[in-house]
Amino acid sequence: MTAIKSILLKLLPLGVVLSVATIVAWAARNPLPPAEKLTEVGHSLQDLKPIVGRINAEFAVSWAKAGISPAGPADDLTILRRLSLALHGTVPSLQEIRQFSADNRPDRLGHWTRRLLADRRFADYFAERLARAMVGNEGGQFIVFRRDRFVDWLSEQLQKNTPYDELVRHCIAETGLWTGNPATNFVTAAVNEGDVDENKLAGKTVRAFLGQRIDCAQCHDHPFDHWKQHEFEGLASFYGQVRPSGLVGIEDVVQKDGQLIEYEVEDRKTLEKRVVPVAVPFLPECLPEEGSRRERLAAWVVHPSNRRFERAIANRVWGLLFGRAYLEPVDDLPDPRAGTQDVLDLLGADFREHGCDLRRLIQVLAASEPFQKSSEYALPESPDRSETQERMAIQDAERAWAVFPLIRLRPEQVIGALFQSSSVQTVDQNSHLLFRTIRLLQGGQFVKEYGDFGESELQDRGGTIPQRLLLMNGELATGPTRSNPVNAVGRIALFASTDEKCIETAFLSCLCRYPSPEELKCLQEELHGKQRNDRRDAVEDLVWTLYNSTEFSWNH
Repeated sequence: MTAIKSILLKLLPLGVVLSVATIVAWAARNPLPPAEKLTEVGHSLQDLKPIVGRINAEFAVSWAKAGISPAGPADDLTILRRLSLALHGTVPSLQEIRQFSADNRPDRLGHWTRRLLADRRFADYFAERLARAMVGNEGGQFIVFRRDRFVDWLSEQLQKNTPYDELVRHCIAETGLWTGNPATNFVTAAVNEGDVDENKLAGKTVRAFLGQRIDCAQCHDHPFDHWKQHEFEGLASFYGQVRPSGLVGIEDVVQKDGQLIEYEVEDRKTLEKRVVPVAVPFLPECLPEEGSRRERLAAWVVHPSNRRFERAIANRVWGLLFGRAYLEPVDDLPDPRAGTQDVLDLLGADFREHGCDLRRLIQVLAASEPFQKSSEYALPESPDRSETQERMAIQDAERAWAVFPLIRLRPEQVIGALFQSSSVQTVDQNSHLLFRTIRLLQGGQFVKEYGDFGESELQDRGGTIPQRLLLMNGELATGPTRSNPVNAVGRIALFASTDEKCIETAFLSCLCRYPSPEELKCLQEELHGKQRNDRRDAVEDLVWTLYNSTEFSWNH
């Protein structure tokens, strides 16, 4: 497969060259496609007002108690960029920016959130993000594990807006072949040399769906938390009857040769095996008596009384929208406290009340004040405040979500932004097959070279020198800056009526904002009087500079 990809990557540029002759005339006639009818899904702003108001009020109280003045609101284009990066893994296209700017509805951001959720790109992108928490990002044993089928299945569920609790039930309790029933790949991801790793599944279930790290208790009682080894073993026992079969796939085998199959572990001291009954570490009253072991476990995980379930998904989705989880680490949340409510409880309760609707959860977060705050935070002038005190005050505001966090883009967002900003049209499932093939192959190559964050993609990571060099000199990053009749650089250089329009369009395409007066003045001097090839080269340099700016590779 690697050899095929290598050959394709060498041949694809030739295919592009051969296609140019037929596309040039079309490109000249269509500098920007007309607006299309927009499809929207989800809840109206009126439906969201009560819960959004409660979330905002909770933050207002906490900011007042801490004596923190929140940042002002971000401009609409900045928020649109955040939404596009969070939901599609890329920046808005120039086509989308023009359509958004022409939208005069008072709640255009709310309408565009619903439009982004209706787009298939949301289902595909969010499926990959959730899959990393559920089955990791590695391919596993191909004979029993089809990660791509699992991601495709997740995408279909998101596109249909399947309730999240139902989706999780399928992951934990499904039976059948991993090819024909893709949900079973949650289990087969833990198959090693023909056997199911019950310990891996127990740890993954609690981490992915309940936001708790219990893995340490696999070998001994947790040294710093209340988890005990026998609690971990009880969870693993729920997967003790799972058997993979090449004929029927994943099934729960209760008896074999007339003998009851039990989950056994070896005592480290006596080396004798002992039977471990199924047990849950908390809320035993929520564990049903009926059903297979995995069906019972699934019912317990998603039980309405299990607050950890909705808190975990609320925290993870918060992290995917903001770039940083509300509580970190995303998979090690503190136990919910009786009689208290925090922001995750408010979000979780609304999530439950509305049928575990992921789209609604996303809409609520996107409409909240913390998401719509500016990333710029200016403290009042004070001659007595030191630089250290100022830095600490800004950090306090960031921790309190009084300012939108500055977060480095993940690798797939960087390459997504590069591909999209190199085209004035929206790059989606309706794009030309050749272009989508190039994007798939080169995108995967870029993520590998840039450094895939894997399952821990929500952890804060600093940039590296190789990453910066890849953007400055790598073929995948510099290729889009070379002008041709069909890409953004070529069309901006060819069709922009004035130098000002040329600069403005480049900024919108790359950074999703208009240039400042100072930037405009400086760059107009660079473009002034240049014609044909000189003008094209100047636009190439401008776009290369924007691609390599800190602003391009950060969410703000």
